[in-house]
Amino acid sequence: MIEAIVLIVVKPGNEEKVYQEIIKDPRVKEAYRVYGEYDIIARVEVPSIEKLDRFHDEVLRKIKDIELTETLIASAYRG
Repeated sequence: MIEAIVLIVVKPGNEEKVYQEIIKDPRVKEAYRVYGEYDIIARVEVPSIEKLDRFHDEVLRKIKDIELTETLIASAYRG
């Protein structure tokens, strides 16, 4: 399983709308509206890089109010 953290910048005033769209997807395990350079942080779990690509194509790129994303792929987890 691949775990990724997606940092999202949204057009001003559309944060809640984008947040509600993102949390509908079952691949999104956690999501937070945050203050600072990014507006939303989402933790995504997928079985492969190809499925992560598909998540970007099917979900993130279809939300017009998203201006920018940065995806961080976790290399290790200690929980």
